[in-house]
Amino acid sequence: MTNTSTAKARTPGANIRRRTRLREIELFAEMTDDQLDWLSEAAEERPLEDGDTLFRDGDPATHFYVLLKGELVVTKLVDGREELLTRHSTRPRPGDGHDGKPSAAHRFTGELPLLTDGRYVATATASGHTVVLACPKQVFYDMLVRCPTVARVLLPVLAWRITSSEIQARNRATVTALGTLAAGLAHELNNPAAAVTRAAQDLGPALDRLGETAQHWGSVATAHERSDLSALIGEILRTPLTADSDPFDLTDREDAVADWAAERGAARPAPLATTLAERGLDRSWAAARTAVIRPGVVAAALDQTSALLEARALTDQLRSAGPRISALVAATRDYANLDRAPRQEFSVTDGLEATLTMMRPQLAGVRIVRDYAPDLPAVTGYPTELNQVWTNLIDNAVDAMDGNGTLTLRTCLQGGCLAVEIRDTGHGIPADVLPRIFEPFYTTKDVGKGTGLGLHLSCRIVTQRHGGSLTARSAPGSTWLVVRIPANGNHEGDA
Repeated sequence: MTNTSTAKARTPGANIRRRTRLREIELFAEMTDDQLDWLSEAAEERPLEDGDTLFRDGDPATHFYVLLKGELVVTKLVDGREELLTRHSTRPRPGDGHDGKPSAAHRFTGELPLLTDGRYVATATASGHTVVLACPKQVFYDMLVRCPTVARVLLPVLAWRITSSEIQARNRATVTALGTLAAGLAHELNNPAAAVTRAAQDLGPALDRLGETAQHWGSVATAHERSDLSALIGEILRTPLTADSDPFDLTDREDAVADWAAERGAARPAPLATTLAERGLDRSWAAARTAVIRPGVVAAALDQTSALLEARALTDQLRSAGPRISALVAATRDYANLDRAPRQEFSVTDGLEATLTMMRPQLAGVRIVRDYAPDLPAVTGYPTELNQVWTNLIDNAVDAMDGNGTLTLRTCLQGGCLAVEIRDTGHGIPADVLPRIFEPFYTTKDVGKGTGLGLHLSCRIVTQRHGGSLTARSAPGSTWLVVRIPANGNHEGDA
C-alpha cells in the first residue's frame, strides 16, 4: 500500500496525471478529484510479469483488482481440465467480448467473492507485463459507500458475470450429462454387443457341425432311434434352468456328463454337458435316456444332440441380446427425451430409472434402494432438465460416499406436490455450510472438482422452471436432498 508520506510528497502535476489515468477507466470516470486522491492513497499499484499469478481458485478473497495495463487470463480447473473462462485486457482483441461482455468488465475483477465474503472462484494470471491497482477488502467496501458512481458501473458487470457463469455452467452440465449418457450407454451396450459378436462368429461353424452330425446321424440311426433322440432333445429343452445352483455342484455335474459322453465317443461333449448341468440333469439321467439307442450309434446321437444344443444356445444369445439393446436405447431416449416436445407430461419415476441406467458405471460400488410410491401422477415440465438435476444430485451423493454406500431414492405425494427424496450415507454436510449449498459459486469440493454452480443450477431448474422447491437436511451418515414439484402440472416455468 502507498504510505502517507509518499502520497504527500507527490507534486500537483503527478496528482493530475494519476487522476487522469484513473479517470480513463470507466469504473472511475465520474469520481471526483478528492475520491481519486483517496483511492490512490488507499490502494497500491502492483506490477506483474508474464505468467505471474494474481490470485488462485480457492484462495480467500482479500483484494479487488483494477487492470491498469496489460492482460489477465482467467481460468478454472474443472474435473482435472484447465478451462479458459475469459480474458481481461486494456486493449481487447476480437473475440474478447464474448457473450456480450461489457467493455467495463475488462478492467476489474475479484468483486464477486468480496461481496459474498468467500473465496476466489477462478485463477487470474498475467499475460505479458501487467499492472493492477490492488484494493484491500475494506477499501473496496469503503469505495462503494464513498463513491456511489462506482456502483452504477460495477453492478451491471456483476450481473453479467453471474449470468455468464451460469450459462457456462449450464452448458458444462449439458456436456457432462451427454458424457454420462455416452459412457453409460457404451458400458451397458458392451455386454450384449459382445454377446452378439461372439454368437455371430460361432454360429457359422456351429451350423456346419449341425449339418454334418445330422447327415451322419440320419445315415446310421433307425426310425425309432431318430424318434427317441427327438424326444430326448425335447425333454432337455423343456426342462427349466435351475435356480440358485451351487457353482461347485454345477461344475462337478458338468464335468461328469462331459466325461461320460467322451467315454462313449462324443467328439464335442461340452455343449451337451453345459446344457444338462444348467438344468440339473446329471450323468445318470443321460445314461438312462440313451439306453434305448444301440451302443454303436450312441456317439453319433450325442454328437447330433450336442451340435443342436450348441446352435440353439447361440441363437438364444442373439435373441436375448436384442431386447437388452432395445431396453438400453429406450432408457437413453427417456433420459434425453429425444424426439419429444421440451415441455410435456411425464413420469418422474421413469426419469429416475433412466438416470440410474445411464450412471450405472459410477454406481458399481453403491447399494441402491428404491422406495417408489405406487400410482404417482404425471407432472408437466421439462424432463431433460430434471434428468440433469437427478444426475447432479446422484453424482454429489456418490461423491459424498466416496463411491461406496447406500443410495436411497424415494418418491411420494406431499400435499399437491410430488416429492423426490435422494439420500446418501456419506459424511454429511456441516451445519454451518448447509444454508449456503444452493448459493452460486459456493462449493465444498476441492479445487478442480466443482464449479459451485451445480446445486445452484439444479435449484433454479426446480424452482423457476417447475415452480417447485429443493431443500436439504443432513447429519453424519444421512443426507437428504428433497425435490418437490407441483403434481397438477399448472406451473408454466420460465422460458
